Amino acid sequence: MGFSKGDSKKGANLFKTRCAQCHTVESGGGNKIGPALHGLFGRKTGSVDGYAYTDANKGKGITWDESTLFEYLENPKKYIPGTKMAFGGLKKDKDRNDLITYVFRLLNPL
Repeated sequence: MGFSKGDSKKGANLFKTRCAQCHTVESGGGNKIGPALHGLFGRKTGSVDGYAYTDANKGKGITWDESTLFEYLENPKKYIPGTKMAFGGLKKDKDRNDLITYVFRLLNPL
């Protein structure tokens, strides 16, 4: 399976409980333990200014979109061996769809 539109409200709760402690999303939000996510969609891996990425992350060479995030968020350490992201992943497709739908809507408001 791949990405399909999820429930943004459920994704908001997942972001709050699983992501917000390490990432900011607002414009001008700084890096925390993880890089700022503003501008994520369409950005290459390892490219946020001022964030100390691993060589593995810088060298992955993919562009973030719904499909790449769907794969990555299942098991970040498997998708980018050598990443320092400590998050174990979201194993359920539905959870990943909900989270990505929320983050996409948040970063790309209509």
